[in-house]
Amino acid sequence: MSTLTTHPMKHPTRLTPTRFQAVLFDLDGTLLDTAPDFLTATNRLLAQKGMPLLPAESIRQLVTHGSVGIVKKVFELDEQHPSFEPIRQELLALYMDNLADQTHPFKGITELLSALGQQQIPWGIVTNKPESFTLAILQQLPLSPAPATIICPDHVTNTKPDPESVILACDQLGVSPDKTVYIGDHQRDIEAGLRAGTTTIAAAYGYIDKNEDPALWGAHYTVNCATQLLELIL
Repeated sequence: MSTLTTHPMKHPTRLTPTRFQAVLFDLDGTLLDTAPDFLTATNRLLAQKGMPLLPAESIRQLVTHGSVGIVKKVFELDEQHPSFEPIRQELLALYMDNLADQTHPFKGITELLSALGQQQIPWGIVTNKPESFTLAILQQLPLSPAPATIICPDHVTNTKPDPESVILACDQLGVSPDKTVYIGDHQRDIEAGLRAGTTTIAAAYGYIDKNEDPALWGAHYTVNCATQLLELIL
């Protein structure tokens, strides 16, 4: 049975619209389940190289680290190896070919976005995923209402866990960070949100490494499934 955790206990059980004016999401593992298409791209590359294919779960935990993390783990190469970048570019090319074939919003996200739209509360995306891939996914997988801001590494000098991207998103929305909620499935998301001054929600349903414990990230709240977000926020 899913549970919702509040950290620390002094925080209310639910947020209220009077306490916030915008909601920001990390992309991979928080807003969208992108792991299936990463698995397809990775296994296509492995097949091309005559290597054994991987089960879904082995890729799922790596998605949060992007193409760099996948190449490091799957091909056992560090970033200084001469084959590292060519292989990474091969992987990214394959991923771009199928990046929205099986990707979909986590259960509960569509309903949450609709409710935010009805309440006229803007929402946005703050991700470490490059703009070219982020926009390509969103063009093929339109969300309603559309995000009012999309912040990628291309738009900032310092990526998460630095708070720059979260602060920029708030600026673009015209909302103070202390009136904003930021949701993410990695410690860097929570750290960026806390440093920016937002209320933070750890998405424990996302791409969590088996050695990670979201309860230790210091988020104000932790949810174990995306369906809990609607109840918590609205």
